[in-house]
Amino acid sequence: MTDDSVRTAYLVKRLEQAVRGHLESVLRPHGLTTAQYTALTTLRTQPGQSSAQLARRSFVSAQTMQELVTSLQRRGLVEKAPAPRNRRVLHISLTARGEAALRELDDEVDALEREMLADLDAEQTAAFREALRACSRRLTHPGTR
Repeated sequence: MTDDSVRTAYLVKRLEQAVRGHLESVLRPHGLTTAQYTALTTLRTQPGQSSAQLARRSFVSAQTMQELVTSLQRRGLVEKAPAPRNRRVLHISLTARGEAALRELDDEVDALEREMLADLDAEQTAAFREALRACSRRLTHPGTR
């Protein structure tokens, strides 16, 4: 089987598995899982999400997110606050300790990404990132471009 006959979906999955393995090695000494790290980084870019929103953006079920948030809250990495317009909805945000934990990991995760992209020049890297965004948009928001 030539590389051209391998399905793109398979190549994406291989890359995801490789990244996940390396990421787990980076996170393990810090006591974090990839799911927890994903939730924290999502909160960094979009603070104040509900648990349901965070679950969707972190690729886990609502039940799993409840467990993750409880664990992260116990460690002082996130906090919950009632939403201004609906006090039954709790918004989740990073604490200062959560921000610090992510800052500690930034250099290692940046190094992982540099290694992954080492064979691509800046233009190829930009095109790769845009292609990933376009494919993701197509499958998560059918009918939009």
